[in-house]
Amino acid sequence: MTSIPGATRVTESRMARLATDGLDPKNWILADVIAVGWNADRLTGIGWGLLGGLFAAVIPILFINFGIRRGRWADRHVGQRRQRLIVMAFILGSVVCGITLLTTLGAPRTVIALIAAMLTTLGSLFAVTAGTKDDGRRQYLGSSWRGKISVHAAVASGSVVMLSLCYGPWALLAYLLVGMVGWSRIELYDHTRGQVAAGALLGAVVAGSTFVFLR
Repeated sequence: MTSIPGATRVTESRMARLATDGLDPKNWILADVIAVGWNADRLTGIGWGLLGGLFAAVIPILFINFGIRRGRWADRHVGQRRQRLIVMAFILGSVVCGITLLTTLGAPRTVIALIAAMLTTLGSLFAVTAGTKDDGRRQYLGSSWRGKISVHAAVASGSVVMLSLCYGPWALLAYLLVGMVGWSRIELYDHTRGQVAAGALLGAVVAGSTFVFLR
């Protein structure tokens, strides 16, 4: 069979795009609030979780889509640093509102811990991103992991750790999906290996420790 030059690369890029979009932070968050909510208080817990997900995922996506329509950023992954900081700041505010509402209304402690873990993870990612001095491509996608630490990897990794704390070590098998997320970000030239690894480590440590401390 005669191979077509570049055909393999096209196929890989399509697979990477599907993985990046299908396993993006929003989808991980929605899976988290449903799974952790069920673990906390079955159907009632899912309701509480979805309320938290409104502030952690739905409202942020609406904000990002609004910005895309207005031409403020190119796509929903918001790759440019200054734009990313604006989006992160908005999401931080949204999540704080969600935690405040959940606490006031008496949501299960586990659900509040989950949303709080999302807050501390995002806060850490914001701090790392804000600490990048140079907005140029060489610094941003160069050898430094600090240039553009991977939000995708951080959210995916933190999610798996928290799910394993709720459902047991077998949930760690979902790290295969985290690996797929990391591969897709590298394959699409959105991140370096170091940025993906740093994001995964940060997500696991920050989200996991916050969840354990507050639940």
